[in-house]
Amino acid sequence: MATGMRERLVEALRAGELDGLHGVVVVQGGRTVLEHYGAGEDVSWATPLGMVQFGPGVLHDLRSVTKSVTALLYGIALGEGLVPGPEEPLLPHFPEYADLAADPERARLTVEHALTMTLGLEWREDVPYDSPANAEIAMEMAADRYRYVLERPIVAPPGTEWSYCGGATALLGKLIADGTGLTLPEYAAQKLFAPLGIREFGWLAGADGVASAASGLRLDPRDLVKIGQLVLAKGDGIVPAEWIDTMLRPRFDTAWGARYGYQWYISEVAGHRLVAGMGNGGQRLVAVPDLDLAAAIVTGNYDAPDQARIPTLLLERVILA
Repeated sequence: MATGMRERLVEALRAGELDGLHGVVVVQGGRTVLEHYGAGEDVSWATPLGMVQFGPGVLHDLRSVTKSVTALLYGIALGEGLVPGPEEPLLPHFPEYADLAADPERARLTVEHALTMTLGLEWREDVPYDSPANAEIAMEMAADRYRYVLERPIVAPPGTEWSYCGGATALLGKLIADGTGLTLPEYAAQKLFAPLGIREFGWLAGADGVASAASGLRLDPRDLVKIGQLVLAKGDGIVPAEWIDTMLRPRFDTAWGARYGYQWYISEVAGHRLVAGMGNGGQRLVAVPDLDLAAAIVTGNYDAPDQARIPTLLLERVILA
């Protein structure tokens, strides 16, 4: 399988079908079966990085793959009894917003509504991420990111409709930080990254200095794929196994065809069940349980209309062909 995978990758590269690919690492059965790096212009959020030669140890924006990592951290904290369970009401854990909690409709919000992105609040991320009209960018620029999220107009009853919302993940990050007494990067370093042997990472923060739980993480593909292996290993004693099962149980249909669990996507490709974290620009963390395979893909097609093209091609025609 590995030889065929490499040959298919080389063929796609020669055909010019993977322009914008910065790196891909595939591990199967604990063995690296594919690893490739490219070069190209890159940015970190809105900061230009110029021409970058990618390779082992070169960090890359993961964008919204960060959400899936935040869900793993939530599971660790829940196992330690430091954060509320999914069924608990949400607003009592934000006591500074008593005025919002007094709204009977908002009082119905639970932690699970944040985990599944079914808060029922107005939230638009269908505009470019360099525009303040994008709700996530507006949240990052806000004086109080959590009030910004929680006071959005109500557009649907909680728990009835999936709507992509980075603000939901920001709330989870706040619950983790409050419960653990650590910043999100500090908790991740201690409880997730160190046990996996991940030593180098970045975590971007908003104007308020708070690390973005929704899109701030930067890792290199070799370290990112370790997180996929962790998922395949049912948490490997780092994340509670029961949380992995709960997190990856599909609950809602997304606007993009996949189903959604707790900050993870669940779909089927080439007859295989995939669980994935997905980020702007074509970032992917994929685990394929029946093949014991994990893949990390990083690309530079941020905000592009066809940003899913490279990871889709890699999965369908190179990795799982």
